[in-house]
Amino acid sequence: MSNDIDTFISENGIKYILAQFVDIHGVAKTKSVPAHCLMDVVEQGAGFAGFAVWGLGMEPHGPDFMARGDLDTLSIVPWQPGYARIVCDGYVNGKPYPYDSRVVLKKQLQQLEDRGWTLNSGLEPEFSLFQRTADGGLAPVDDSDVLAKPCYDYKGLSRSREFLEQLVESLQAVDFDVYQIDHEDANGQFEINYTYGNALESADRFTFVRMAAGEIANSLGMVCSFMPKPMSNRTGNGMHFHLSITDDDGKNLFHDASDKSGMGLSKMAYHFIGGLLTHAKALCAIAAPTVNSYKRLVVGGSASGATWAPAYIAYGDNNRSAMVRVPYGRIEFRLPDSGCNPYLVHAALLAAGMDGIERELDPGAAQNINLYSLTAAERETMGIDILPQNLNEALDALEADTLFTERLGKEVVGEFIKVKRAEWIEYSRHVSDWELKQYAEFF
Repeated sequence: MSNDIDTFISENGIKYILAQFVDIHGVAKTKSVPAHCLMDVVEQGAGFAGFAVWGLGMEPHGPDFMARGDLDTLSIVPWQPGYARIVCDGYVNGKPYPYDSRVVLKKQLQQLEDRGWTLNSGLEPEFSLFQRTADGGLAPVDDSDVLAKPCYDYKGLSRSREFLEQLVESLQAVDFDVYQIDHEDANGQFEINYTYGNALESADRFTFVRMAAGEIANSLGMVCSFMPKPMSNRTGNGMHFHLSITDDDGKNLFHDASDKSGMGLSKMAYHFIGGLLTHAKALCAIAAPTVNSYKRLVVGGSASGATWAPAYIAYGDNNRSAMVRVPYGRIEFRLPDSGCNPYLVHAALLAAGMDGIERELDPGAAQNINLYSLTAAERETMGIDILPQNLNEALDALEADTLFTERLGKEVVGEFIKVKRAEWIEYSRHVSDWELKQYAEFF
């Protein structure tokens, strides 16, 4: 192994290693370590003052948070020559730290592995490319990207190709199998698709995507935003999770060609969906974890006439208006946005889905209609509930649903609620421009 590492460092001209983990928001945190100290990071860990990082549950007098590198994740950082990245797990006092979201996910995945199963996921991150305006605001980076319905527009895609090409080439350099890039429904909005992997790899990779996109955009004088809803009159930045579980032989346990519905789902998959629907309100807090997320999860069309964000707790056959879509033989969970922590979302999805499998929860009938077109009375008659409409409601649901505390751990769930309650309070006390315009001279 040491010879392989020495060869990797030498052949790639690596001078520094970024020892990287994420805070509770899913934001990448790093230390730069000289390349010859790599094995120190792997064996002892890079030390961090945990109190300085969001969501690690530490006080100023607490012990060091030690980020221990996972050698399987060692890769170059293509946009930063001479650097490599290694993804780390958090340890405190020599033990895996229950506040670290990667540690939380690995614990969930180990329980699945004990059954001989693997959770696979394909993520579809969306993001917005902006430029800074003279007053410090944000506008789409391409001044000509003004179409009312810009999705898949050639000109919109072509005129941002310098950024997109650099991003794709950087991802390909570390073995991402990128197969599609498109202009999305909002001006300056794009989506990049790459081949699925196991859940841990998917979470590591999405973190890398955000790191790459942010720095490449910055080098080109742009701002790349993964904010869930940066423009009030345009679609938000979602991140759909395509899910399946395979056994040791690689068989997709969610697929059953004999499914009479034509969706190609096994009983196991239906029960997994049952778990997602049962715990949907609590899942919402983790999958849509910011105040801004709930500007995306509302009913009503965008200026272009298209909206894709789920608002109702339902599933359907290839139904993009439902929270869970079934493309065929797998599940697409459409609730998460690009501002989520991918480790926590994977862990929460697995907890909810496995609860559905273990208790054989029935998801009910598939809804293969445009849910956005239903009235409140019609939805009530059909028994279709609504997702939380703000972060505070979602946190109430998470606090009331004991499954996540039991399976993910009271430490990380408690800290998540604490941090997000503070975010909600700060937002609630903020006086916005809208309020000033509405009320300053109203009375």
